[in-house]
Amino acid sequence: MTDLAKLHEDVVFGRTKGQIIWQPRIGCWYNDKKFAGEPLPPPYTDMTIPDIFRALGCSDRLYGWYNRCFRRIEHPSVKWVQKPLNETDTQVTIETPVGKQVAIHRRSPNNNHIIHVKWEVESEEELKVAAWREENTTWEWDPDLFDKSQQEIGDLGAPTMYLPRMNVQNLYIEKMGVMNGIYAIHDWQDTTEAYFRALDESHDRLIDVVNASPVNIINFGENVHASTLSPEIFTRYHLPTCQQRCERLHAAGKFVCSHWDGDCKPLLPFAKETGLDGIEAITPKPQGDVTLEEIRTALGDEMFLLDGIPAVYFDDTYSVDVLIECTYQLIDLFAPRLVLGISDEISSTGDIERIRIVGDIVNEYNTQFE
Repeated sequence: MTDLAKLHEDVVFGRTKGQIIWQPRIGCWYNDKKFAGEPLPPPYTDMTIPDIFRALGCSDRLYGWYNRCFRRIEHPSVKWVQKPLNETDTQVTIETPVGKQVAIHRRSPNNNHIIHVKWEVESEEELKVAAWREENTTWEWDPDLFDKSQQEIGDLGAPTMYLPRMNVQNLYIEKMGVMNGIYAIHDWQDTTEAYFRALDESHDRLIDVVNASPVNIINFGENVHASTLSPEIFTRYHLPTCQQRCERLHAAGKFVCSHWDGDCKPLLPFAKETGLDGIEAITPKPQGDVTLEEIRTALGDEMFLLDGIPAVYFDDTYSVDVLIECTYQLIDLFAPRLVLGISDEISSTGDIERIRIVGDIVNEYNTQFE
């Protein structure tokens, strides 16, 4: 049995003779079926996600497990008050000594993710409150939870974690939504940049904790998408912070990657400037806006690709032959700087058995280096 945790670290730190690792993500497939009350197909019917990975014989990218070991601690004066408004909506009030933020969350009928009826930042005053919260946030490490995670899923991959989103992506995805975030950058520039500085300082305190931890594979969970993050905004805000993070993490010997999905073509020319060791989830055609050859040119000989197979190739819209051809092409273009996976996840309508097909190809490829 392959030691997947060791193989994972050996691949990203260049310690194999050429082997790669197969790390598909199946959370969407699993969680959507559970939410809908749809039984998993046999033989996976009563299995957990780790059980399924073991049955498929492949590695898991264990962000969710190890992120729990890094705990965000807000100032003790911050209070959260929840008030149900109706059957689907809940008002969340965040009270601080410098003001409050009010959000309204709606439960979705389709999945566990909430709908933002009102974001927690929709005024300049609420953004100032958000900055104060970041200025007064600290972070701590839970070694007991790390040890527990190691015991439960440590056989499936190396410890990994993802940092919170930086500046613009944080505004878009966590605080304001895209449209409000774009207006904030232009209309409240001083306040917005003050928030970005507070966020950077908070994340620097987290990086201190990360660098002292045994977690050596670090992801920036950014969800970079060029249709909302233009090259101008990317180079003004995102790129400098990405470079600074990478410099600090590399000084502690960490492998650093970032999650870019959606449309990436306008931003790929900046890939080598980021300081990253690799980029995760770049989505190729026919699902994304770039070819595998364009990704190879952008990453060059220095950077890793994590993932690479379009998620749609795991649905019966495409033949198994198309999936197989894509797998061989990715290996040919990117190995050994390749953590092969799905860009981004197998969908809830995907055929889970196609994961085994890719795994067989990777196992056969790796045998030549044993």
